[in-house]
Amino acid sequence: MQHAAQAYGSIAKKTANPRELEADLLLTAAARLQAIRDSWDSKRAELDAALLYNRKLWSIFVTSATSAENSLPAGLRQNVANIGLFVFKQTLTTLIDPKPENLGSLISINRELAAGLLGRA
Repeated sequence: MQHAAQAYGSIAKKTANPRELEADLLLTAAARLQAIRDSWDSKRAELDAALLYNRKLWSIFVTSATSAENSLPAGLRQNVANIGLFVFKQTLTTLIDPKPENLGSLISINRELAAGLLGRA
């Protein structure tokens, strides 16, 4: 997982706006999950890959938020970590009991956080 965080970090440094990159990644994950939810019968086979993508993304966010080098306020860092824990729990729930309605909270969280990163919240 550390390798993924390092790769993410190097890409973020090359972009003009890391917040836009983070928002784009969140929106991509949300779109993948939404497409599966909307076409459950035909796209159900894509669920595991979409959940893995989302979980890896959130693993990077949580790792970054809990890093001692992170300069965000402690309360904000804790909020990101708490949301990440919820995402991990909801992902596990969905893997154990796959249902389209289990995806709603993951989609909403990603979209809301992306909106906040883009200044639309």
